[in-house]
Amino acid sequence: MKNTILATSLLMMFITSGALAQEAGLKGGLNFSNLYVNDVDDENMKIGFNAGVYYKAQLTDVLAIQPEILYSLKGAEVIYDNTFLGIGNGKYRFNLSYVDVPVALKISPVGNFYIEAGPYVSLLTSAKVKRIDSNGDKEVVDELDRDNFNTVDYGMFGGVGFNFTGGSLGVRYNYGLQEIGESGSNVAEATPNSKNSVLQIFMTLPF
Repeated sequence: MKNTILATSLLMMFITSGALAQEAGLKGGLNFSNLYVNDVDDENMKIGFNAGVYYKAQLTDVLAIQPEILYSLKGAEVIYDNTFLGIGNGKYRFNLSYVDVPVALKISPVGNFYIEAGPYVSLLTSAKVKRIDSNGDKEVVDELDRDNFNTVDYGMFGGVGFNFTGGSLGVRYNYGLQEIGESGSNVAEATPNSKNSVLQIFMTLPF
């Protein structure tokens, strides 16, 4: 699956050479991220941000392809109600930083409204897990670092948006197909079958 998504992304980027019109610019917004973790008491949404650049190639009047490179903060707050890896129960904050490379197929069926969907691949640049005590104090959990996570994530996304003079506004949902924990690691044990799930609200501004 990962190789298929990579090949699809490269192919979609290649065919932009036949575009009727081209546009590049900045993109940024908010992330509302979560992890679906088994055997825990609760999962809480974590708010982060996404920021980067995009390139849009207009293939027809209604069809465009838009590859992007984004820095994106993901993760979740997870509450464990039993002994967790010998560390203890309580609230843990997973702070995951990625470089995302999504490639969107954009369809504009009516006016300035558009629908988009496509694959993405991501590189994990940093990972920190912090335990939050009842006083709100945070302590880094040394046993759970980047080496315990899969460094490559991949998945699919879909969204809608509205183009206006000088940019666009939109919302996008990203669903990861790769488990975040490296097989056999402490993270895999703490977050069984857990994948990234991110709702994004964004704005684009052309150069």
